[in-house]
Amino acid sequence: MTGRRHDIAIAGGGLSGGLIALALRRARPELDVVLLEAGETPGGNHRWSWFASDLGAEATSLLSTMRTARWDEGYDVAFPAHARTLSTPYRSLASTDFAAALARELAPGSIRCNAAVSTLGAEGLVLKSGERISARTVIDCRGFEPSHYLTGGWQVFMGRHLRTSAPHGLTRPIIMDARVTQHGAYRFVYVLPLAHDELFVEDTYYADSPELDRRALSGRIDAYCAERGWHGELLHHETGVLPVVTGGRFKAWQQGLRVHGVARAGARAGFLHPLTSYTLPQAAATALLIAREANLPGEQLAALLEGEAARHWARTGFYRTLGTMLFGAGDPDQRYRIFERFYRLPEPTVERFYAARSSLADKALVLVGKPPVPVLGAMRALLASGAPMAERA
Repeated sequence: MTGRRHDIAIAGGGLSGGLIALALRRARPELDVVLLEAGETPGGNHRWSWFASDLGAEATSLLSTMRTARWDEGYDVAFPAHARTLSTPYRSLASTDFAAALARELAPGSIRCNAAVSTLGAEGLVLKSGERISARTVIDCRGFEPSHYLTGGWQVFMGRHLRTSAPHGLTRPIIMDARVTQHGAYRFVYVLPLAHDELFVEDTYYADSPELDRRALSGRIDAYCAERGWHGELLHHETGVLPVVTGGRFKAWQQGLRVHGVARAGARAGFLHPLTSYTLPQAAATALLIAREANLPGEQLAALLEGEAARHWARTGFYRTLGTMLFGAGDPDQRYRIFERFYRLPEPTVERFYAARSSLADKALVLVGKPPVPVLGAMRALLASGAPMAERA
């Protein structure tokens, strides 16, 4: 261990850890903050997207210097029996642009890559290389940890960034194209027109298992693009498996991850949308909270974030109920009907749903009327305990 003691050490340089470091740099530039990333670059290999209505002014400002793709004319959805254009502006951020913004704005030397953490505690942490790093406050942002205390399913996806040989003609994102064969899950294709000759095409599944068959998904993306006449050069690809948490014993999960004096943030703390798996709005809000409370010692910051995570869990129970019905109420090939019906609702209801701010009236609109899943199946799903996530991770 060197004699240097940092004010704050952040374990994990993904979205949550990077935004925390950025918020601290903006609000408290005098603090000595170190961001420790296990991989080659902060952010890894990802693309994060969100609706403009998901973020308030302060969170929007936090992301304002990052190069983002923007569509102010709204987005499209398409299902077998329903298609629609909605006007909510949409945003997307590539991890390369995220890493570039952090490199520009954070203090020189504060980002350390290839720095995987082995153990951490209230006084600092130890890297897998054996190096010890001392810090007044440690924040653990190393990602979601599956557990038998939590139940749910998985969002499995493969994405490709393509340069097309001819202009593709799309002007708006297609957030969900569920007119595709379902393959035993809720499957949809997600398309972002990044330029007149560039597309990001992602094949996504709400699946019971976290298994990702790269060959099958790659072939299905090939077929989807070929049907639309999109041919060209592969610029980049990514894969991912995200948790869709439908229930469980949240306090027991928190306790199982707790390290005395160490704060947790991001998906590791439970800051995610239970049904969509979106994390950016919660990551931005948590980063701003930490920046406001940057003087707190580790033990107090840990207690503050645990309490905020518990309140987030309580506020988002409605979405876990919907997730329970999505995974447990009927034939997996018919799960798309839930979203097909959902996208017939008023646009403000859709916006608040994605922002996890649904009103009582919104919840009633989602639940009333002819159900898109069998009633008995929905009742059985709600009464069942759900499948532990750790057993399938």
